[in-house]
Amino acid sequence: METFENLVRAEFTPKHTYLNTASNGLLPARTVSAVQQAVRMRAEGTPLGPLYEDVEAARASFARLAGVPAERVATGASVAEYGGLIAASLPAGAEVLTAEGDFSSLVNPFHTRGDLKVRAVPLERLAESVRPGTALVAVSAAQSADGRLADLSAVREAARAHGARTYVDASQSAGWLPMLADADDFLAAVGFKWLMGPHGASFFVAPQDFGGLTPLLAGWVAGEVPWDSCYGPVEELAHSARRFDVSPALFTYAGLRASLELIEEIGVDVVHAHDVGLADRFRAGLAGLGHAPVPAPGSAIVSVPGLGHRQGELSRAGIEVSDRAGNLRAAFHLYNTAADVDLLLDALTA
Repeated sequence: METFENLVRAEFTPKHTYLNTASNGLLPARTVSAVQQAVRMRAEGTPLGPLYEDVEAARASFARLAGVPAERVATGASVAEYGGLIAASLPAGAEVLTAEGDFSSLVNPFHTRGDLKVRAVPLERLAESVRPGTALVAVSAAQSADGRLADLSAVREAARAHGARTYVDASQSAGWLPMLADADDFLAAVGFKWLMGPHGASFFVAPQDFGGLTPLLAGWVAGEVPWDSCYGPVEELAHSARRFDVSPALFTYAGLRASLELIEEIGVDVVHAHDVGLADRFRAGLAGLGHAPVPAPGSAIVSVPGLGHRQGELSRAGIEVSDRAGNLRAAFHLYNTAADVDLLLDALTA
C-alpha cells in the first residue's frame, strides 16, 4: 500500500502555497484525467453510459463516507436546492433555528419562504436554544467564516427532545471530518471544497421515509427507471432518495468519482489527523506572534481577526488564503505540509 506522502505527491503539484480549501479544493491528477477523458468522449461522440455510471459510483462513495446506504443519497448541483426542498416541506409559521452568520446557501431558503419563523442564535447556544415548537435546526458542521465546529451531538439530543428535525450542511467538513449522517434527518454537502471535485455537484442525505419532502425538482433522472421517464409526467418516482436527483453535470461527476476514491483510499481519519495537526501548528505559531485566532478547537480552518487585509500581499507572494470579514482564513488539507504552515507564519512576521 502506498504511503500517505507518496499518494499526495503523485496527485498534487500546486504552483503556490495553497491554503484556501475552504473556498475551493485542489483537483487531484486522477480527477483532471477523468474530466479530460469525459470531455473527449463528448467530443468524439462516444456513448456516455460510463459517465452515468460515474454518478452512481460517486453516490455510493459519498454514502460510505457519510455512513448511510446509497439509497439515502441524492445527487444534485448545490446545497441551496436541497434547503429549498426542506423549506417547502414546512408548514406556514414553523420555526427554523439557525446559527448567527451561517452560510447563506444553508439559511437563505428558509428566509425566502416568507412565512417561516427563522431564529438565529450564537453557534455556541444552538442546542440550548431548541424549544417546543422548533420544527427544524439547520446548521453547518463547520462554519465557513471561521471554522468553528457545531456541537452536533448536543444539537441532535436537543432536537429529539423537542420533536425537531436536524439539517446539517457538511460542505466545510465532508472530506476531513468524519460524518455521522445517519444521526441527522438531512445532510447536504458540495463536492468542490474538501472533497476536491470540480464545481457543480452536491450530495443530499434524506431519511428512509423521505422526511415529508416533495421532489419539486424531479425530472427524468428522478424516475425509478430514468430512461423510461423521458416523456410526459414521471409515472413512478425512484423508490430511493434518487427521486431528489437533478440532471447531473456529467463531467463534474466523472471527476468527483476519482476524487472520492482518493479520499477513501487514504481514509478520512488519516486526513483528519493530518489537517487538524497542521491547523494546530498554525495556531501555536500565531500565539508566538501575539495573534489570537477565533477559538475553533479541532477544526482544519483557522481564522485570524484583523489580518484579512494581508490576503492580497500574501497572494502576490504565492500564498493563497482568504479574507473573510477582515479575518485571515487559512484552511489546511491533505496536500499541505508543515513547511506550508511555517512559510505562512514567516510571511506574517514580515
